[in-house]
Amino acid sequence: MRILLAEDDSLLGDGLQAGLRQQGFLVDWVRDGEAAERELRAQPYAAAVLDLGLPLKDGLDVLADIRKAGVAIPVLVLTARDAVPDRVRGLDLGADDYVIKPVDLQELAARLRALVRRAHGQPQESLSAQEVLLDPAARSVHHKGALVVLSGREFDLLHALMLNAGRVLSREQLEQHLYSWGQEVESNAVEVHIHHLRRKLGNALIQTVRGVGYILSRDKPVAP
Repeated sequence: MRILLAEDDSLLGDGLQAGLRQQGFLVDWVRDGEAAERELRAQPYAAAVLDLGLPLKDGLDVLADIRKAGVAIPVLVLTARDAVPDRVRGLDLGADDYVIKPVDLQELAARLRALVRRAHGQPQESLSAQEVLLDPAARSVHHKGALVVLSGREFDLLHALMLNAGRVLSREQLEQHLYSWGQEVESNAVEVHIHHLRRKLGNALIQTVRGVGYILSRDKPVAP
């Protein structure tokens, strides 16, 4: 799950980026409001963590402007403990949730997962499709009740497809879910991961839409 972190405090930003990566997130980190708005307009992040006290452009102004532009990415704002007016204004401007500094990483990760689930119309913590059960918090996958060992990228790819069940995702869209800044993308990486997922979870789970991309269905396709 790829997210944007907008935080100008180097010590806090470094700790949040490292901690969220340990929780399984791909984290792109920017340090000012102008960069945050540029990236939120340009990239299809699963969610964003937005500090309100950013240089160059205030976090509340960033939030207001991306919402006016129709950017629907879930946004969680970081606020100081005594900044109640900022929290209220942030929510009124379109923030989806907030976390008070100092940040508890477990809570932050759980809130981000909940925001992403709600944004995709998924009320339950675990995702299911056919005979596959995926737990984002535990980063575990079971098939027919048995634990299946996946690589990190295989898990992230399956997670993206299950969040978007019934919707075709192109190879480029899937690459954006799998790779953060500075990570090299091999030309056939998505195809290789799809092949491994089919081998481990069955060929019926993920279908190829020729010339378009891949789609995961919650129900098994009906044989002709």
